[in-house]
Amino acid sequence: YSIPPNYDSMIAKLITTAQTREEAINKMKRALDEFVIEGIKTTIPFHRQLMEHPDYLAGNYTTKFMEDFKLKPQSED
Repeated sequence: YSIPPNYDSMIAKLITTAQTREEAINKMKRALDEFVIEGIKTTIPFHRQLMEHPDYLAGNYTTKFMEDFKLKPQSED
């Protein structure tokens, strides 16, 4: 499949579920490591960084998380 130049910025949604939050986060880490989208930039590196952030892992976040903790979305080619 070829994504047209004027694509919707949300071309995929990755969701994981598990019995505990920790298990769901571990599944997400693995899924992000295995997720492949070629030909466009993605925010996969940012989401990998988020899954390792100690405050996120501890559940200490709000809707201003990126602003408060200076996380900036990164994209990969």
